[in-house]
Amino acid sequence: MTPAIFGCSGLELTADERAFFREADPAGYILFKRNCESPEQLRRLTDSLREIHGRDRLLVSIDQEGGRVARLGPPAWRKWPAPARFGELFEHAPASGIEAMRLNSEAMGTELAAAGITVDYHAPCDVARSETDDVIGDRALGAEPMQVAALGRAILEGMASAGVVGCLKHMPGHGRATADSHKDLPVVEAPDADLKIDTAPFESLAGRATVGMTAHIVFTDWDADRPATQSPWVIENIIRQRIGFDGLLMTDDIDMQALDGSIPERSVRALDAGCDLVLNCWAKLDDMTGIVERCGPIREESAARLERALASVDIPAEPADIDALVAMRDALFTAAGLSL
Repeated sequence: MTPAIFGCSGLELTADERAFFREADPAGYILFKRNCESPEQLRRLTDSLREIHGRDRLLVSIDQEGGRVARLGPPAWRKWPAPARFGELFEHAPASGIEAMRLNSEAMGTELAAAGITVDYHAPCDVARSETDDVIGDRALGAEPMQVAALGRAILEGMASAGVVGCLKHMPGHGRATADSHKDLPVVEAPDADLKIDTAPFESLAGRATVGMTAHIVFTDWDADRPATQSPWVIENIIRQRIGFDGLLMTDDIDMQALDGSIPERSVRALDAGCDLVLNCWAKLDDMTGIVERCGPIREESAARLERALASVDIPAEPADIDALVAMRDALFTAAGLSL
């Protein structure tokens, strides 16, 4: 098995992709809007991925947070609120904010599970600050660590109720970044004592999450030369030890401009630093082939973490009533004098 998550180019697999994926045996797949036209088409696509590998329990993932980060949307799927809206409700009524987020996540997860998706890169636990780059913006759950942790836990629990694995991101924290890592390499110069604020939500949830994602950010007080994704020191001492996360750790998209070098070179550095999987989103066969050739097979401990993550939730015997969950969510906002 290749320690990578690969993208697909379109609404169905090409013959070249099918042959390559069968040979490469990647750990999983990630879907984007280019792959999603209708519920029926998307289910055919995810079924075809499972058919290649001959296993139902397969990592088929997506970035579906709500708001501007939504790979599935109208008219074929629902429109979901941005995470920050639940932070607003929390500030009016904490218990209502938590329950509304849990209901929303179960409803959204039910929609994903129906499409054959098993992992959602959703529980953004980055603590917002006044200087936080807009790449996070209304994706943040709040500016207070315990609020972020409470709402992040609700996301994980709601997703799990629907049979979907959530993901802690972006460890060890993206809130102090003043640049968009899709375009540039953010550098955070805060001292270790201050950075404990950023890691606090992840520490609270480390024992509840089985999948996590790194940040392409340099934290100069920890490792002035390498971004967290490629820093053995940050991954071992901060993510594994301080945060206490022992789940499946994947990179953020390895193609982001925050990183340098070829895609295979970036991938090798991330895996050597301690990441379990490389996330490669763009379905470029040359890049994917390079990753397979340079990175070798998945490590035994990483394969075990992958198996634990996929086994950590069960698809319910009967899917939840999405309309009912959404109605209960909306009633909590109305009771607090807010609307979606």
